[in-house]
Amino acid sequence: MSQRLRLFVALDVPATVRAELAAWCARVAPPGVRPVPADNLHLTLAFLGSRPPGEARAVAPLLTPVAATHALPALATCGALWLPPRRPGVLTVGLVAVDELMTLRAAVVAALAATIGFEAESRPYRPHVTVGRVARAMRVSAIELDPPPPLTFAARALTLYRSHTGAGGTRYEPLARAAM
Repeated sequence: MSQRLRLFVALDVPATVRAELAAWCARVAPPGVRPVPADNLHLTLAFLGSRPPGEARAVAPLLTPVAATHALPALATCGALWLPPRRPGVLTVGLVAVDELMTLRAAVVAALAATIGFEAESRPYRPHVTVGRVARAMRVSAIELDPPPPLTFAARALTLYRSHTGAGGTRYEPLARAAM
């Protein structure tokens, strides 16, 4: 049996923005919320879950044509967002859902569906960067927090990532990348 890979397609966030978002989380996160390391911050467009390695090889060539045909304006933060709202598991920074971003996400999902039979979640897509995770044994309320810094940034790459989990924390390995 071949090893399965935990995969997702995301937009890369510039290092300066990742650092500011991580610093904000470290300042405002309540007890029980573990900050996500700045190097791990990204904007997920499609979480593929556990897949056979052949599907990663099939997805990689999709990135370049999708990225080449979908220009994005600068993206902007728009506040703190607990997800899911009723019983938070993560603290995120929301991003403005500009039409071009939503169109890019739809193109990624359509390409994945046509290639590997991917089915997107039925709930509405909320663009965000996850900056903190609620510890497994903890329960936190969706309390109001000081707002994150108002940031704008250009997403420069569309990336297929593999997620490695383990005792040392989660690490994301880029498998394929296409310039935006």
